[in-house]
Amino acid sequence: MNIAISGSTGFIGSHLSRMLRNQGHTVVPVGRRDFNGGTQHLSTLVDGCDAVINLAGAPINRRWTSGYKRTLIASRVETTRMLVDAISQTSKRPKTIISTSGMGAFSSDGRYTEHDVANAADFLGELSFDWESAAWEAETLGMRVVVFRLSLVLGANGGLMNQVLLPFRLGSGGPVASGEQHFSWIHIDDLVNAYLMTLDNRNCKGIYHLAAPNPVNNLEFTRILGKVLNRPTPLRVPTALLKVMYGEGAQAMTSGQCIVSERLAETGFKFRYPNLDGAIRAIVKASAGNCSVIDLVNSRG
Repeated sequence: MNIAISGSTGFIGSHLSRMLRNQGHTVVPVGRRDFNGGTQHLSTLVDGCDAVINLAGAPINRRWTSGYKRTLIASRVETTRMLVDAISQTSKRPKTIISTSGMGAFSSDGRYTEHDVANAADFLGELSFDWESAAWEAETLGMRVVVFRLSLVLGANGGLMNQVLLPFRLGSGGPVASGEQHFSWIHIDDLVNAYLMTLDNRNCKGIYHLAAPNPVNNLEFTRILGKVLNRPTPLRVPTALLKVMYGEGAQAMTSGQCIVSERLAETGFKFRYPNLDGAIRAIVKASAGNCSVIDLVNSRG
């Protein structure tokens, strides 16, 4: 297949692009410059593609100024609208769009599956709602629409683990705030396999939660990572410090959502890493020797 991917150079996009190419598919990268080029330019990129995968989005773990909030909205909601608009102008329309959302669609109370109605009323909740609504517009074009709500994606040499591995290796890791906040997660290999399965299975449509079946909390994540690395985890990251560093954005680190997937199991999907211990052991093994002092500086902002 010919598959257009926005955000193809990011942590998730690079893993997914590599696997698709290894399987013989053609990946059409869609970058920031392409969005800056306008809808007509985007249309020429996606014209003739079999599917579009939308992974665009600025990082959440930044200080949420009013300007950066606009960046978060633009990089998610507006880019999705542009993609759908571009698709509407193609002469040979893609049949499938797989778009992205987040577990911020839900409040920090409860355990949620795809069958639960999104209930978060804060900034992330509104962002997720608008993001998903923009993707659903593709249904009016006769396309198959899939929306993946992502949990925390864990993998070697990127994402969250890239930020925490070196400090934990040095014995300076610890829980965030109380540590009692939910920690829903998925290994990058399982995430990529979910995308591949969905591309192949045209019966897959609608919302799917990309989250391992056994979520934990931040304290348990800290305990397991310290155990695997054989390092103490004495340093708790205080809420006050996060608020100084990230402002309102600290809420994304001190609160968490518990999401699991019922619909993936219904397709017969099998997780390679259903439990956090096995996932972290695989990540630590894959990333051994790849940390540096530069990583430590970056991990601390």
